[in-house]
Amino acid sequence: MADSDVKAMTAGLDRIEFEETAFTIPVPLNEAKVAIVTSASLHHPDDEDFAPADTGYRVLKSQPRDYVMGHWSPNFDVTGFALDINTVFPIDRLDELVANGTIGSVADEHLAYAGNQFDLSAVKLDSGPAGAKFLKEQGVDVVILTPV
Repeated sequence: MADSDVKAMTAGLDRIEFEETAFTIPVPLNEAKVAIVTSASLHHPDDEDFAPADTGYRVLKSQPRDYVMGHWSPNFDVTGFALDINTVFPIDRLDELVANGTIGSVADEHLAYAGNQFDLSAVKLDSGPAGAKFLKEQGVDVVILTPV
């Protein structure tokens, strides 16, 4: 079905009119605090590993950078992570962006989810919004999502 067909079919539907458009003016990037959200199932060695159907998240501190990958899918090749953590968690690249003034700062804490999930409703309705709230409370302005 073409876009023109959809527009023609919906032309007569009632539309909601908003008095004001929701909009926020973003922090300039060179002042922004940036965090990473990854679906690479990363965690620190002492943290609980991800289990199948685990829709929660783990908090990743920027230091120490002792991350462990808990991805349990047999279809996932961990070689890239083993060679360079930045392939799934570009923390060194963020440090470089701070050093050259492109971004303001790197968050002290980041989030990791297990991306190999079959039912994402719990992430959409629970752990996703909870993670967003957590990062917002940390003063994070920008999130880089690294889907794995």
